[in-house]
Amino acid sequence: MSEHRRRSANPGGEQPPPRRSDSERPYAYGHPVEGAPEYGRGGPAGGPGRAAAPGRAAGPNRSGAPGRPGPGQVPGQGGRRAARETAEQPRPTRAEMRKQSRKGGGGAGSAGGPPGGRGAGRGGRPGKKRLIDYPRSGKSGLRRWLPSWKQVLTLFLVFFGGGVAAVGAAYALVQVPDEKTPLQIQSNIFYWADGTEMARTGNENQQLVELSQISRPAQDAVIAAENDTFRTDSGIDPKGIARAVYKMATGGETQGGSTITQQYVKNVYLSQDQTLSRKAKEFFITLKVNGEKSKDQILTGYLNTSWFGRGATGIQAAAQAYYGVDASKIDVCQGAMLAGLLKGAGLYDPSLSAANHERMVERWNWILDRMVTTKALSADDRAKCKDFPEPIDAKTATKTTGEVSYLVETAKQYVTNKDPDITTAALDRGGYQIHTTFQKDKVDALKKAVDDFESARLDPANKELDRNVQIGAASVVPGDGAIVAIYGGPGVENGHFTNNADAAGVPVGSTFKPIVLATAMQEGVLTKNGPDGKPAKINPDSRYLADDLAQIYRADGSKAIGDDGQPYHQRNSDPGKKGYVTLRTAMQWSYNVPFVQLGQDVGGDKVRAMAIKFGLHDDKTLSPANTLTLPLGTSTPSAIRMAAAYSVFPAHGQQADPYSVTGVQFRGKDLPNFDKPVLKTVIEPAVADNITDVLQNVAKNGTGSKTAELGFPVAGKTGTSDKSKSAWWIGYTPSLTTAVSMWREDVAKQTGLESLDGTGGKSEIHGGDFPTEIFTRYMKIIGPGNPRSFTAPAPWGQEVDSSGAPATASASASPSTSPSTETSPTAEVPTETADPSPTESQRPTGRPSGKPSSSASSSPDCLLGFCPSSSPSSGAAGGTGTGGNGGNGGNGAGGTGTTTGTTSGRNGGPGTGTG
Repeated sequence: MSEHRRRSANPGGEQPPPRRSDSERPYAYGHPVEGAPEYGRGGPAGGPGRAAAPGRAAGPNRSGAPGRPGPGQVPGQGGRRAARETAEQPRPTRAEMRKQSRKGGGGAGSAGGPPGGRGAGRGGRPGKKRLIDYPRSGKSGLRRWLPSWKQVLTLFLVFFGGGVAAVGAAYALVQVPDEKTPLQIQSNIFYWADGTEMARTGNENQQLVELSQISRPAQDAVIAAENDTFRTDSGIDPKGIARAVYKMATGGETQGGSTITQQYVKNVYLSQDQTLSRKAKEFFITLKVNGEKSKDQILTGYLNTSWFGRGATGIQAAAQAYYGVDASKIDVCQGAMLAGLLKGAGLYDPSLSAANHERMVERWNWILDRMVTTKALSADDRAKCKDFPEPIDAKTATKTTGEVSYLVETAKQYVTNKDPDITTAALDRGGYQIHTTFQKDKVDALKKAVDDFESARLDPANKELDRNVQIGAASVVPGDGAIVAIYGGPGVENGHFTNNADAAGVPVGSTFKPIVLATAMQEGVLTKNGPDGKPAKINPDSRYLADDLAQIYRADGSKAIGDDGQPYHQRNSDPGKKGYVTLRTAMQWSYNVPFVQLGQDVGGDKVRAMAIKFGLHDDKTLSPANTLTLPLGTSTPSAIRMAAAYSVFPAHGQQADPYSVTGVQFRGKDLPNFDKPVLKTVIEPAVADNITDVLQNVAKNGTGSKTAELGFPVAGKTGTSDKSKSAWWIGYTPSLTTAVSMWREDVAKQTGLESLDGTGGKSEIHGGDFPTEIFTRYMKIIGPGNPRSFTAPAPWGQEVDSSGAPATASASASPSTSPSTETSPTAEVPTETADPSPTESQRPTGRPSGKPSSSASSSPDCLLGFCPSSSPSSGAAGGTGTGGNGGNGGNGAGGTGTTTGTTSGRNGGPGTGTG
């Protein structure tokens, strides 16, 4: 090749050829030329390739693959044209390309632009820049989704700044309430069921005082008990707030503030909502209070707005209520007691119960020791507080009298149980409108019935036998649960502060037997299988042995063993062999033996479970399932609860929890949580109607025959516990159920139940006596209601006789037609006498019921009521029960008591009891 042909086309001299990528190598007919040297963008002059058509880049097509010759292009000619263009437009350097990319002049999608930059728009125009570059452009994989440190910092600053602004705005907008606001006397208005006003109550025991009018020992005791760092802290307990917020957010129990400042704010901030928004508001108010008020001002407000119990808001009212002196006269011993009440007067008022007294004494000592630790009290002054400063007797804080006082307390207790946000302290401050279920005509009629009975039967001069007689009663609507009337006692104005209608701890006796029969009819007995292979469901015509001191057997046929380790024998109220009687007859005369045996045949666990379904609480008022005498009424629920339980029978098997409030408003605004209880089916309608038929016979021809003079259908059952410690009658019409209980107890001294024998000149008291008489007087006033008659029962179950029953019914006892008491029925001698201890071949067979049941322990001489076969001269034990003071309808918690003793009465119930 000649020098001329190898001469450079660039007249400016020798220059090294520009570097280029593989994609810029020359192509011929769309294919690369093997061994060709690197040239400019369009290929060497005269080399293979093609000229770029207008709007199209030279070389490969847009996808990067070799392209075909453009329109009007001859293969082999494009190289020359491209060479000329390259000579005229030199290739930019990499720095220039990067600069161009940053300016949007190149990039992916533009001819010759490097990939990965900001994308150009259509036709090579620069792409639009995003406000927030996320996901991050130019990144791939995980880095594309990870925010940059600039983005993280920006986000943090935005939220932090917004939070600070929000806190500042909230702090500026929150106003500190005046501590006088919650102390304005407001009334709670209670309404009868017809909407008329029943009572108007309010906290009348409250006064504002200055800090100088509060003794320094009282101030120091409160600070030591509630917030010993009060004088130096910022008013906020972050841990306490976080704990309270967490519990509210997770649905746990709400908590109040832990510092005195927080508690003061909570006292003044009257909203009853326990929400996160309220907690936030309290937080800001606390900050502002702590910044704007002095510690003395905060302490003054706290002591003036705190609730101390006994209807007292503020320490001045509390000092008068508990010690009859002004707050300025409170000494260190009394101040420690008052400070202890701030933890909860319902649990620490020492006059309410023995348990409260014990708790308060322990807390009182702790507060005094704490005062020594914080140097608010010297050890010598602490030593002067040896004896607990007992408060004076409580006085009623309202002007309500008579039964209205018990109606108001029943409604208040129901409200606080249904809505925990409405505390007793909140109710004492007032502002609520409470609509009750109580019907004035029935309340008045029930009180008149009791008053007339006491005037006719009790002699005020007979202080030994007719004093401390307690009567409680309640009426409940079947199929609804509404409590329409109660009798709680002679009234708080007469010093009787306990609501007898709601008092637990009184054994219900034989009024429990219908629940046992209902269980046997609904669930069946374990001694025989029905056609479906399940326990046979019996009917009231089934026959059971009723002989006094008969041996009791377990469902598997083995002998029931008492706690003394001896075979257990049950006694009736009167001696003699009654033979095999139907359960209808056993209910009529309230024989004990058949129902104790029936309880074994059904299973104590099933009987107890049925009682709970009927609405009796699974608590200490309900005897354990393994108590042999569970069917005889060793349990101790209230009259309200028993009336509601019996309502299942006239309601054809439908159960409803008792309630006393239909609606509550706070300052005119309706509050939730007060809907009517939901009805639940607990037994079949045919079972309920058959039980009613059996109990009608009791009221007409049996132990409740006093009601026969009413002249309209009534059903019910009597009950008497051991040694006449209690007597009951629970009766009903199709539209109303009423329970009447009677016992003797010195409520003030809480010495326990005493025998009713001798009351009203009667040597023995039974449920068929005075309680049935009160019920009859009451029903004569209010009438039968509507409907007047009960539903006729449909056939149910089958006759399942107890082991040893004769082949015919001729052995059934035939009692006289007009018994006057539950414990003294006269009965003809059965035509066929049955041995109280069946032979081995007569013992029941069936599926085992588990571990032998037993009740209280006994000795061979039946000291505690269990009579071994070797010494059958005494009665069966009433077992062990517990009792206490329940809430409305048994809702509240209270003290406990024990019930043990010898069964000498018909019911085999407990001998003694303390509530």
